[in-house]
Amino acid sequence: DFNFTETPISSLADHMTQTNTQDCGISEPDRNPDPRPFDCNVCGKRFKQKSSLQTHMRRHTGERPFTCDHCGKKFHAKKFLTTHMKVHSGEKPFPCDVCGTRFRVKESLKNHMWIHTTEKPFVCNICSKGFSQKESLKSHLRVHTGEKPFVCSLCRKGFSRQQSLKSHMHVHTREKPFVCSVCSKGFSQKESLKTHMRVHTGEKPFICSICSQGFSLKESLKTHMRVHTGEKPFTCDVCSKGFSLKESLKSHMRVHTGEKPFTCGVCSKGFSHSGGRTGCGHLP
Repeated sequence: DFNFTETPISSLADHMTQTNTQDCGISEPDRNPDPRPFDCNVCGKRFKQKSSLQTHMRRHTGERPFTCDHCGKKFHAKKFLTTHMKVHSGEKPFPCDVCGTRFRVKESLKNHMWIHTTEKPFVCNICSKGFSQKESLKSHLRVHTGEKPFVCSLCRKGFSRQQSLKSHMHVHTREKPFVCSVCSKGFSQKESLKTHMRVHTGEKPFICSICSQGFSLKESLKTHMRVHTGEKPFTCDVCSKGFSLKESLKSHMRVHTGEKPFTCGVCSKGFSHSGGRTGCGHLP
């Protein structure tokens, strides 16, 4: 038979906190081992596993060893290739329980769920605007700081959002992935297609608060407002005459240059304005 004395848990707890480990003949273990011992010597970011650090380093070296067999696009990590492959397969395994919208990655579903809640816990400390996502607040703060961390490698133009840089790159590649379903015209940016669609729908969402005239473009409304304000921001360098439209100034400059780009097809007489061609009597 073995005789032993059961030690109450409370007594053991007292012993562990009040007694030096050397009294028990053992060495004290490292109570706070570094949970992320592998650090990047470029940006200082730390990782739990060496393999994670190795994957991360490809962001700095530009190495992209994982290639899509369908389109040739390359990725620095295998998980991003796996996610990308769903673009070709059409697989969207993560459905929203509220509206049924499906997503390729779980993170996209997580971000989407904020649409169904009015909660905006992330508040800007400058203008007090609220956001449902922390990343949205982070992006918004660049409006105040003027920070543009996403820089085009070709023309060095900076952008506050990564998506804006991605859209901008189509300018250099001449790629026009956004196609009008009505007339098949292509656009390099999604926003440009959205604006173009108003040509077909007749939608004029920008309304003048003074005369209620509608415009399809925000810039057109801005230009129109000069009719009411009398503002003439475009001034002739020669005679100082002001104009509300840049195009009007351009037309006016022909008075000084003598340029006559509009020609009558019958008598070849030149005119500084397109409407002037009726003066020769050959155009109705």
